[in-house]
Amino acid sequence: MNAPTITRTSTAELYDAYVVKNYARPALTLVRGDGCSVWDDQGREYLDFTSGIGVSALGHCHPVWVEAVRRQAGEVAHVSNLFRNPQQGELARQLVARAGPGRVFFCNSGAEANEALIKLARLHGVQKAGGEEGRCYKIICAQNAFHGRTFGGMSATPQEKIQKGFGPLLPGFAFGKLNDLPSFAGLIDDQTCAIFIETIQGESGINPCTDEFLVGLRHLCDRHRLLLLIDEVQCGIGRTGKFFAFEHAGVLPDAIGMAKGLAGGFPIGAVWIRENAAEYFHPGSHGTTFGGTPLACAAALAVLQVIDREKLLEKVTANSKPWLQQLEQLAHDFPQHLKGVRGRGYMVGLQMTSDQAPYQAALREAGLLAPGAGNNVIRLLPPLIATSAHLDRSVEILRRVLQAKG
Repeated sequence: MNAPTITRTSTAELYDAYVVKNYARPALTLVRGDGCSVWDDQGREYLDFTSGIGVSALGHCHPVWVEAVRRQAGEVAHVSNLFRNPQQGELARQLVARAGPGRVFFCNSGAEANEALIKLARLHGVQKAGGEEGRCYKIICAQNAFHGRTFGGMSATPQEKIQKGFGPLLPGFAFGKLNDLPSFAGLIDDQTCAIFIETIQGESGINPCTDEFLVGLRHLCDRHRLLLLIDEVQCGIGRTGKFFAFEHAGVLPDAIGMAKGLAGGFPIGAVWIRENAAEYFHPGSHGTTFGGTPLACAAALAVLQVIDREKLLEKVTANSKPWLQQLEQLAHDFPQHLKGVRGRGYMVGLQMTSDQAPYQAALREAGLLAPGAGNNVIRLLPPLIATSAHLDRSVEILRRVLQAKG
């Protein structure tokens, strides 16, 4: 018996009838992808600068990635962490080679990676205070941060739309102003154990930390025996032209949260922890059933292989410079619509003068998919494989849409 044909109408009806309504109703039904393009169920092609919100680092269906996943699925997909698997060991080795001496914990998402960072901070607080009786657990985060939707992640995310209805939340978080070092310094007291920051705030509208600010945070943490925890869930894995976005500042954190682009579309999360801090975790203190499976790690190893072999970091660095200049020119030419451009590499925010939703809809109709963020911001998150031709095409579509709006 043949499987039923899935149409746009039937898929939309299935969503309306059976899927929890925690997202706005999706505008499209996407059925196929190849490289930087996706196609809907009507056969229409779109330039995909959503990239699964920064997940599809190699675009869609990269042959190296597809072959790695297919091969591993035919050998063994899951064994649990009761046993070793070669792919997890090799992926840990390669991430340590990129981050520095330390160890890696694997999980399934950015929220889980950030939850592990919060637990690491708490363990450090116990050690810093000399035991449970005098423990310190305060973590300083940034205003407008986004660290996920678990209770720990929400508690570190000072946004009403994220926290509303879920109180009481996890105690022990304070919030300084991004890129304002005195604001962070003024929050440090004897109860503080860590500073937790996104190198570039993604969900809040592409707000980068300055290099000077990150250097200052490193000095503050060293001076006060705090852990510097960096959330690179969205901005890491090559998106800015460096493997980690904080590398631009020349600092080294105590732990790094990773996810999204690491496995190119397969769910994975990872936390790199410097050697002495990694000792805080011991058998029983943290774990996950699905973290670091052979299949997830094989997908991630394929991503790292392609990044290196195709020199994608160098290409992102080279291609993004003229692209950003073209986007800045759009802001100059259409100030009534576009207030400014910010970001780094292939992680860019367009600050619109009003609600971004009509602009997103117009871009979609013109063939460009781009997610919104923060306050009236459109994000541009092309796959790392995007060429100068893809970037030029995005600018052409943007220009047409802005011109049409007058």
